[in-house]
Amino acid sequence: MRLLVDTHVLLWAAADPDRLPASFRERLESPDNEVLFSAASIWELAIKAQIGRISLAVLPEEIARTAEETGFAQLPITAAHAAGVQRLPLHHRDPFDRLLISQALHEPARLLTADRFLARYSDLVEVA
Repeated sequence: MRLLVDTHVLLWAAADPDRLPASFRERLESPDNEVLFSAASIWELAIKAQIGRISLAVLPEEIARTAEETGFAQLPITAAHAAGVQRLPLHHRDPFDRLLISQALHEPARLLTADRFLARYSDLVEVA
């Protein structure tokens, strides 16, 4: 199964694995699953760190490197992913989350998230 982690889940997996729910950890570690992280999450971390909305102990590129070393695959942002945002209902206004939803629908992949509001978009969304 293909799994796409949202920004929180990516950050927890890379920097604080004990924060991951056990069900997510098992699925992320299973060799039966292809785990993806989005360039959108790295972009979100970089922007929010720069404007002071979050404080990171490591740089976003180090988070990406750690994810890849763990076996996660990077999911680039395509034009189809970006255009797909327009077709989404406005359940959520965060542009990064909306792009992750679009990517999950387009790929398809199950989106693992801690944000319960994202579940309104699709059965592909799994909330911790």
